[in-house]
Amino acid sequence: MVLLNLPNFPEAEALVAGVDEVGRGALFGPVVAAVVVVPFSAIALLTEWGVKDSKQLSPKQRTRLALQIQQHAIATQIGWASVREIDRINILQASLKAMKRAVDKLSVTPELCLVDGNQSIPHLHLPQQTMIGGDRLSPVIAAASIVAKVWRDELITRLAKRYPHYDLATNKGYGTAKHRLALQEYGPCRQHRQSFAPCRVNLSEFLFY
Repeated sequence: MVLLNLPNFPEAEALVAGVDEVGRGALFGPVVAAVVVVPFSAIALLTEWGVKDSKQLSPKQRTRLALQIQQHAIATQIGWASVREIDRINILQASLKAMKRAVDKLSVTPELCLVDGNQSIPHLHLPQQTMIGGDRLSPVIAAASIVAKVWRDELITRLAKRYPHYDLATNKGYGTAKHRLALQEYGPCRQHRQSFAPCRVNLSEFLFY
C-alpha cells in the first residue's frame, strides 16, 4: 500500500477523507459507501493497524478494524442508494450518489476527499482526487472500504432472515451459483436489482415478496 505524499498538505493535522463503496457488483441490496476522515499525520497509523483493501481481510479482521477506525477517526459516515435507485439511474450513478450522501453527512470539512475509482463525485463542493485502485493504494480509502463492507454485510445478514431462499448470509447478495439457482427457482424478491440480467429470470412468473 502506498502512503501518499500529498504536496498540498503542509500541515500534519490537515484533514483527509477517504471515500469508497461496496456492493456495486451484487445482485441484491443497496450499494453502500463510507467516508473516513483522519488527520494527514494519522494515515501511517492506519497501515500500522493492518488497514488494507477490505477484500484482502477476513470478516473477523474487518469487524475489528471497522470498530478501531470508527473509534479513532475524526469522523466516519455511511451513505447508500436503494435497489430502486440502482434500477432507475444505473449502478455507477447510484454508487456516486451513495458516496455523496456519506460525505454530505460529515460534520467536519476535510481539505481533500480521496475517492476510489476514476469517477469524481458529482456536485461535491469539496476538493476531491480520484484514484484507480485507491482501496489498495491509500490507507484512508481502504479504511472507508472496511467500514462500508462491515456495515453492508451486517445489513444483508439481517435481510437474509426475511429472504431465506437466496443464501444471503453466505453470499452477501453477490451472484454465487447457489444464489443464481435460487433466482431461477424462486424468482427475484423486492431487494433484487431487476436491471441486472440474472434478476430478470422469467419475472412474469413470480410474485415479489
